Amino acid sequence: MRAIKITKAGGPEVLALCERPVPQPAHEEILIKIEAAGVNRPDALQRAGAYDPPKGASDLPGLEAAGEVVATGAGVTRWKVGDRVCALLPGGGYAEYATTHQDHALRVPNGLSMVEAAALCETYFTVWSTVFMRGRLQAGETFLVHGGSSGIGTTAIQLAKTFGARVFTTAGSDEKCVLCESLGAEAAINYKTQDYGEEIARLTDGKGVDLILDMVGGSYIPRNIRALALEGRLVMIAFLGGPKAELNFAQIMMKRLEVTGATLRPQLDQAKATIAEALRQQVWPHLDSGRIKPIMDQTFPLEDAAKAHARIESSGHIGKIVLTL
Repeated sequence: MRAIKITKAGGPEVLALCERPVPQPAHEEILIKIEAAGVNRPDALQRAGAYDPPKGASDLPGLEAAGEVVATGAGVTRWKVGDRVCALLPGGGYAEYATTHQDHALRVPNGLSMVEAAALCETYFTVWSTVFMRGRLQAGETFLVHGGSSGIGTTAIQLAKTFGARVFTTAGSDEKCVLCESLGAEAAINYKTQDYGEEIARLTDGKGVDLILDMVGGSYIPRNIRALALEGRLVMIAFLGGPKAELNFAQIMMKRLEVTGATLRPQLDQAKATIAEALRQQVWPHLDSGRIKPIMDQTFPLEDAAKAHARIESSGHIGKIVLTL
Protein backbone atom coordinates (compact mmCIF):
# COMPACT_ATOMS: atom_id res chain seq x y z
CA MET A 1 0.00 0.00 0.00
CA ARG A 2 0.98 3.65 -0.40
CA ALA A 3 1.74 5.51 2.80
CA ILE A 4 3.47 8.61 4.11
CA LYS A 5 6.47 8.03 6.35
CA ILE A 6 8.57 10.34 8.50
CA THR A 7 12.10 10.04 7.11
CA LYS A 8 13.67 11.90 10.06
CA ALA A 9 12.70 14.49 12.63
CA GLY A 10 12.20 17.86 11.01
CA GLY A 11 9.88 20.13 9.06
CA PRO A 12 7.10 19.17 6.64
CA GLU A 13 9.67 18.31 3.96
CA VAL A 14 10.70 15.14 5.86
CA LEU A 15 7.36 13.49 4.96
CA ALA A 16 7.78 11.12 2.03
CA LEU A 17 5.63 8.72 0.03
CA CYS A 18 6.56 5.06 0.56
CA GLU A 19 5.31 1.50 0.11
CA ARG A 20 4.35 -0.53 3.19
CA PRO A 21 2.72 -3.94 3.69
CA VAL A 22 -1.00 -3.80 4.37
CA PRO A 23 -1.45 -4.26 8.15
CA GLN A 24 -3.45 -7.23 9.39
CA PRO A 25 -6.15 -6.85 12.06
CA ALA A 26 -5.33 -8.42 15.41
CA HIS A 27 -7.85 -9.66 17.99
CA GLU A 28 -10.85 -7.26 18.17
CA GLU A 29 -9.36 -5.06 15.44
CA ILE A 30 -10.78 -4.01 12.06
CA LEU A 31 -8.91 -3.20 8.86
CA ILE A 32 -10.11 -0.04 7.14
CA LYS A 33 -9.55 0.85 3.49
CA ILE A 34 -9.05 4.57 3.95
CA GLU A 35 -10.77 7.16 1.76
CA ALA A 36 -9.75 10.22 3.80
CA ALA A 37 -7.55 10.92 6.83
CA GLY A 38 -7.52 13.87 9.21
CA VAL A 39 -4.41 15.99 9.78
CA ASN A 40 -3.82 17.14 13.36
CA ARG A 41 -1.28 19.00 15.47
CA PRO A 42 -0.05 15.77 17.14
CA ASP A 43 0.93 14.51 13.65
CA ALA A 44 3.14 17.56 13.22
CA LEU A 45 4.62 17.07 16.69
CA GLN A 46 5.41 13.43 15.85
CA ARG A 47 7.04 14.52 12.60
CA ALA A 48 9.17 17.04 14.50
CA GLY A 49 10.35 14.33 16.90
CA ALA A 50 8.42 15.69 19.88
CA TYR A 51 5.64 13.07 20.22
CA ASP A 52 6.60 9.42 19.96
CA PRO A 53 3.93 6.83 19.08
CA PRO A 54 2.76 4.58 21.95
CA LYS A 55 4.31 1.13 22.20
CA GLY A 56 2.92 -1.15 19.51
CA ALA A 57 1.41 1.65 17.39
CA SER A 58 2.34 2.26 13.76
CA ASP A 59 5.24 4.64 13.19
CA LEU A 60 3.24 6.24 10.36
CA PRO A 61 1.44 9.48 11.28
CA GLY A 62 -2.33 9.80 11.25
CA LEU A 63 -4.73 9.54 14.19
CA GLU A 64 -8.12 9.50 12.44
CA ALA A 65 -9.59 8.30 9.17
CA ALA A 66 -12.76 7.30 7.39
CA GLY A 67 -13.34 4.43 4.98
CA GLU A 68 -14.70 0.93 4.52
CA VAL A 69 -14.14 -2.10 6.72
CA VAL A 70 -12.42 -4.71 4.51
CA ALA A 71 -11.35 -7.29 7.11
CA THR A 72 -12.01 -8.13 10.76
CA GLY A 73 -9.87 -9.83 13.36
CA ALA A 74 -10.97 -12.56 15.73
CA GLY A 75 -13.48 -11.39 18.32
CA VAL A 76 -14.92 -8.54 16.27
CA THR A 77 -18.68 -8.32 16.76
CA ARG A 78 -19.48 -4.65 16.20
CA TRP A 79 -18.58 -4.38 12.49
CA LYS A 80 -18.69 -6.43 9.31
CA VAL A 81 -16.93 -6.17 5.96
CA GLY A 82 -18.49 -3.39 3.90
CA ASP A 83 -19.42 -1.13 6.82
CA ARG A 84 -18.52 2.55 6.37
CA VAL A 85 -16.84 3.96 9.45
CA CYS A 86 -14.83 6.82 10.84
CA ALA A 87 -12.30 5.88 13.46
CA LEU A 88 -9.78 6.98 16.02
CA LEU A 89 -6.43 5.38 15.20
CA PRO A 90 -3.33 4.73 17.34
CA GLY A 91 -1.33 5.79 14.26
CA GLY A 92 -0.99 4.87 10.61
CA GLY A 93 -3.74 7.02 9.11
CA TYR A 94 -1.58 8.46 6.34
CA ALA A 95 -1.93 5.28 4.30
CA GLU A 96 -4.33 3.34 2.11
CA TYR A 97 -5.13 0.90 4.95
CA ALA A 98 -5.02 1.07 8.74
CA THR A 99 -6.17 -1.03 11.69
CA THR A 100 -7.87 0.04 14.89
CA HIS A 101 -9.79 -1.47 17.81
CA GLN A 102 -13.41 -2.19 16.89
CA ASP A 103 -14.66 -0.04 19.77
CA HIS A 104 -12.78 3.03 18.52
CA ALA A 105 -14.79 3.23 15.28
CA LEU A 106 -18.14 4.93 14.77
CA ARG A 107 -20.56 4.87 11.87
CA VAL A 108 -20.38 7.73 9.38
CA PRO A 109 -23.10 10.19 10.45
CA ASN A 110 -26.07 10.71 8.16
CA GLY A 111 -25.45 13.24 5.40
CA LEU A 112 -21.68 13.53 5.88
CA SER A 113 -19.12 12.76 3.18
CA MET A 114 -16.13 10.55 3.88
CA VAL A 115 -13.93 13.66 3.88
CA GLU A 116 -16.11 15.24 6.57
CA ALA A 117 -16.26 11.98 8.53
CA ALA A 118 -12.46 11.78 8.51
CA ALA A 119 -12.40 15.12 10.34
CA LEU A 120 -14.45 13.94 13.32
CA CYS A 121 -12.78 11.49 15.65
CA GLU A 122 -9.57 13.10 16.91
CA THR A 123 -11.32 16.36 17.74
CA TYR A 124 -14.62 14.93 19.01
CA PHE A 125 -12.91 12.34 21.23
CA THR A 126 -10.61 15.06 22.57
CA VAL A 127 -13.31 17.66 23.20
CA TRP A 128 -15.78 15.24 24.76
CA SER A 129 -13.20 13.69 27.09
CA THR A 130 -11.68 17.01 28.20
CA VAL A 131 -14.59 19.45 28.22
CA PHE A 132 -17.44 17.17 29.33
CA MET A 133 -15.79 14.25 31.13
CA ARG A 134 -12.73 15.81 32.74
CA GLY A 135 -13.95 19.43 32.74
CA ARG A 136 -17.54 18.51 33.73
CA LEU A 137 -19.13 21.34 31.75
CA GLN A 138 -22.81 21.76 32.62
CA ALA A 139 -25.70 23.62 31.02
CA GLY A 140 -25.77 27.23 32.17
CA GLU A 141 -22.03 27.39 32.91
CA THR A 142 -19.59 29.71 31.16
CA PHE A 143 -16.89 28.22 28.95
CA LEU A 144 -13.82 29.71 27.24
CA VAL A 145 -11.95 27.82 24.53
CA HIS A 146 -8.76 29.25 23.08
CA GLY A 147 -8.06 28.86 19.36
CA GLY A 148 -11.72 28.88 18.42
CA SER A 149 -11.14 28.56 14.67
CA SER A 150 -9.04 25.38 14.98
CA GLY A 151 -10.47 21.90 14.61
CA ILE A 152 -10.64 21.56 18.39
CA GLY A 153 -12.05 25.05 18.78
CA THR A 154 -14.83 24.77 16.20
CA THR A 155 -15.86 21.44 17.72
CA ALA A 156 -15.77 22.71 21.30
CA ILE A 157 -17.85 25.79 20.47
CA GLN A 158 -20.58 23.75 18.81
CA LEU A 159 -20.75 21.03 21.45
CA ALA A 160 -20.69 23.42 24.41
CA LYS A 161 -23.44 25.53 22.84
CA THR A 162 -25.50 22.44 21.99
CA PHE A 163 -25.34 21.25 25.59
CA GLY A 164 -26.42 24.59 27.03
CA ALA A 165 -23.26 26.48 28.03
CA ARG A 166 -22.43 30.15 27.42
CA VAL A 167 -19.43 30.01 25.10
CA PHE A 168 -16.56 32.48 24.67
CA THR A 169 -13.48 32.01 22.52
CA THR A 170 -10.28 33.62 21.29
CA ALA A 171 -9.09 33.74 17.69
CA GLY A 172 -6.37 35.50 15.71
CA SER A 173 -8.35 37.57 13.21
CA ASP A 174 -11.68 39.34 12.82
CA GLU A 175 -12.61 36.83 10.09
CA LYS A 176 -12.01 33.92 12.45
CA CYS A 177 -13.98 35.67 15.21
CA VAL A 178 -16.99 36.06 12.90
CA LEU A 179 -16.88 32.34 12.10
CA CYS A 180 -16.69 31.42 15.80
CA GLU A 181 -19.71 33.54 16.60
CA SER A 182 -21.64 31.94 13.72
CA LEU A 183 -20.98 28.55 15.34
CA GLY A 184 -22.46 29.58 18.66
CA ALA A 185 -19.86 31.61 20.55
CA GLU A 186 -21.51 34.45 22.45
CA ALA A 187 -18.33 36.47 22.00
CA ALA A 188 -15.12 35.85 20.07
CA ILE A 189 -12.11 37.85 21.22
CA ASN A 190 -9.36 38.80 18.75
CA TYR A 191 -6.29 38.09 20.89
CA LYS A 192 -4.12 40.23 18.61
CA THR A 193 -6.11 43.41 19.29
CA GLN A 194 -7.89 42.71 22.61
CA ASP A 195 -6.91 41.51 26.08
CA TYR A 196 -8.97 38.37 26.58
CA GLY A 197 -8.73 38.62 30.35
CA GLU A 198 -10.28 42.08 30.35
CA GLU A 199 -12.97 40.99 27.90
CA ILE A 200 -13.89 37.90 29.94
CA ALA A 201 -14.17 40.03 33.07
CA ARG A 202 -16.48 42.43 31.22
CA LEU A 203 -18.60 39.68 29.66
CA THR A 204 -19.08 37.85 32.98
CA ASP A 205 -19.56 40.94 35.20
CA GLY A 206 -16.23 40.24 36.84
CA LYS A 207 -17.07 36.68 37.86
CA GLY A 208 -14.85 34.86 35.34
CA VAL A 209 -15.64 31.62 33.51
CA ASP A 210 -16.35 28.19 34.94
CA LEU A 211 -14.18 26.23 32.51
CA ILE A 212 -11.28 26.98 30.15
CA LEU A 213 -9.93 24.62 27.49
CA ASP A 214 -6.41 25.73 26.57
CA MET A 215 -3.97 24.50 23.95
CA VAL A 216 -1.63 27.51 24.16
CA GLY A 217 0.01 27.31 27.58
CA GLY A 218 3.00 29.57 28.21
CA SER A 219 1.97 33.11 29.16
CA TYR A 220 -1.70 32.10 28.90
CA ILE A 221 -1.49 29.89 32.00
CA PRO A 222 -1.42 32.65 34.68
CA ARG A 223 -3.91 34.69 32.62
CA ASN A 224 -6.24 31.70 32.54
CA ILE A 225 -6.03 31.36 36.32
CA ARG A 226 -7.07 35.00 36.70
CA ALA A 227 -9.93 34.53 34.21
CA LEU A 228 -11.49 31.61 36.10
CA ALA A 229 -14.47 31.99 38.40
CA LEU A 230 -14.63 30.57 41.93
CA GLU A 231 -14.28 26.78 41.74
CA GLY A 232 -13.42 27.06 38.05
CA ARG A 233 -11.55 24.42 36.07
CA LEU A 234 -8.64 24.75 33.64
CA VAL A 235 -7.98 21.85 31.26
CA MET A 236 -4.71 21.86 29.29
CA ILE A 237 -4.44 19.81 26.09
CA ALA A 238 -1.38 21.31 24.34
CA PHE A 239 1.40 23.85 24.80
CA LEU A 240 1.84 25.75 21.54
CA GLY A 241 3.24 28.64 23.59
CA GLY A 242 5.40 26.42 25.79
CA PRO A 243 4.78 24.22 28.86
CA LYS A 244 6.28 26.51 31.51
CA ALA A 245 5.01 29.61 33.31
CA GLU A 246 5.41 31.42 36.61
CA LEU A 247 2.22 30.91 38.60
CA ASN A 248 0.76 32.29 41.81
CA PHE A 249 -0.65 29.18 43.48
CA ALA A 250 -2.35 31.31 46.12
CA GLN A 251 -4.91 32.24 43.46
CA ILE A 252 -5.65 28.54 42.90
CA MET A 253 -6.11 28.02 46.63
CA MET A 254 -8.21 31.10 47.30
CA LYS A 255 -10.52 30.52 44.31
CA ARG A 256 -10.64 26.73 44.89
CA LEU A 257 -9.60 26.04 41.30
CA GLU A 258 -8.82 22.78 39.52
CA VAL A 259 -5.95 22.65 37.04
CA THR A 260 -5.69 19.47 35.01
CA GLY A 261 -4.73 18.19 31.57
CA ALA A 262 -4.87 15.20 29.30
CA THR A 263 -3.58 13.68 26.08
CA LEU A 264 -5.71 11.25 24.11
CA ARG A 265 -3.32 9.00 22.20
CA PRO A 266 -1.60 7.19 25.12
CA GLN A 267 -4.86 6.31 26.89
CA LEU A 268 -5.89 2.67 27.25
CA ASP A 269 -8.21 1.04 24.71
CA GLN A 270 -11.01 0.80 27.29
CA ALA A 271 -10.80 4.51 28.07
CA LYS A 272 -11.11 5.37 24.38
CA ALA A 273 -13.98 2.90 24.03
CA THR A 274 -15.80 4.67 26.88
CA ILE A 275 -15.42 7.99 25.09
CA ALA A 276 -16.63 6.45 21.82
CA GLU A 277 -19.76 5.06 23.49
CA ALA A 278 -20.59 8.46 24.99
CA LEU A 279 -20.17 10.08 21.57
CA ARG A 280 -22.35 7.40 19.96
CA GLN A 281 -25.17 8.03 22.41
CA GLN A 282 -24.97 11.76 23.04
CA VAL A 283 -23.25 13.45 20.10
CA TRP A 284 -23.85 11.39 16.95
CA PRO A 285 -27.61 12.19 16.95
CA HIS A 286 -26.73 15.90 16.68
CA LEU A 287 -24.40 15.15 13.75
CA ASP A 288 -27.14 13.09 12.11
CA SER A 289 -29.57 15.99 12.40
CA GLY A 290 -27.09 18.54 11.08
CA ARG A 291 -27.25 20.62 14.27
CA ILE A 292 -23.48 20.33 14.53
CA LYS A 293 -20.95 19.59 11.80
CA PRO A 294 -17.21 19.47 11.15
CA ILE A 295 -15.86 22.77 9.84
CA MET A 296 -13.61 22.06 6.86
CA ASP A 297 -10.54 24.03 5.78
CA GLN A 298 -8.70 22.31 2.91
CA THR A 299 -8.09 18.86 1.47
CA PHE A 300 -4.82 17.60 0.01
CA PRO A 301 -4.04 14.36 -1.82
CA LEU A 302 -2.02 11.89 0.26
CA GLU A 303 1.19 12.63 -1.62
CA ASP A 304 0.89 16.31 -0.62
CA ALA A 305 0.99 15.58 3.12
CA ALA A 306 3.90 18.02 3.48
CA LYS A 307 1.70 20.84 2.15
CA ALA A 308 -1.02 19.85 4.62
CA HIS A 309 1.48 20.04 7.48
CA ALA A 310 2.72 23.44 6.31
CA ARG A 311 -0.89 24.58 6.27
CA ILE A 312 -1.68 23.47 9.83
CA GLU A 313 1.57 24.91 11.20
CA SER A 314 0.90 28.28 9.54
CA SER A 315 -2.15 28.68 11.82
CA GLY A 316 -3.93 30.19 8.84
CA HIS A 317 -6.43 27.35 8.64
CA ILE A 318 -10.03 27.55 9.78
CA GLY A 319 -11.35 24.13 10.79
CA LYS A 320 -10.02 20.76 9.72
CA ILE A 321 -7.42 19.73 7.14
CA VAL A 322 -7.87 16.33 5.49
CA LEU A 323 -5.82 14.07 3.20
CA THR A 324 -7.72 12.26 0.43
CA LEU A 325 -6.89 8.91 -1.12
